[in-house]
Amino acid sequence: MASVAPPWAHADTNDVDALLVLAADISRSVDSEKFRLQRDGYVAAITDREVLSAIKRGKLQRIALCFLEWSGAGEQYRVADWSQIGTAAQQTSFAHQIREAPRAFAGRTSISTAIDTSLAELARAPFKSERKLIDVSGDGTHNSGRSLSDARDEALAKDVTINGLVILSAVPLAFNPAHTHPLGGLLSYFENNVIGGPQSFAIAADNFESFGQSIRTKLIREIASAHQPRRA
Repeated sequence: MASVAPPWAHADTNDVDALLVLAADISRSVDSEKFRLQRDGYVAAITDREVLSAIKRGKLQRIALCFLEWSGAGEQYRVADWSQIGTAAQQTSFAHQIREAPRAFAGRTSISTAIDTSLAELARAPFKSERKLIDVSGDGTHNSGRSLSDARDEALAKDVTINGLVILSAVPLAFNPAHTHPLGGLLSYFENNVIGGPQSFAIAADNFESFGQSIRTKLIREIASAHQPRRA
């Protein structure tokens, strides 16, 4: 009996199950301690065995990641360039780039520019996939740059899904309490103003200490959604 080749055997080596930009907020409300907790959380999630298991359940058993950090308009930095993730060694290599990079900014909060920059990264990706996702993490509302709704609408028009990871703060920001505690709550703000596209969602981390577990949960959910058939 002839053996049956796995689904990825005849795929182009640049084909992946999903293209995912991780866009992390490093605005001035993210102090040095929160910044390190956020970085450590991403490193722990990206190298997690359950995340790799989720990747391996995909048709091609690999995804591609790009990691950027952002603050105000004009303040975006590509920390780790596009990398294929399908093995533990690739997980570790990508995470190492994030762990060692210096902090670039600490300005205002331009979620629209984070989306615009993520779209540009998706356009220049050396990998191919029908599933394109932007994962925006943040601890406050948009307050810099062009219209957030315009940026989101442009991403959705290009068939890109935007998900959100909201980092809640126990104490409102002293110099701008509505930034971290908008009317209705920050999670609701992200759900109404940031996320969009097929199977989009936002989840909340209770604080920066729990961020790692939250991003792990979110990555697994995003990877799983990339394996599901697209709806017309």
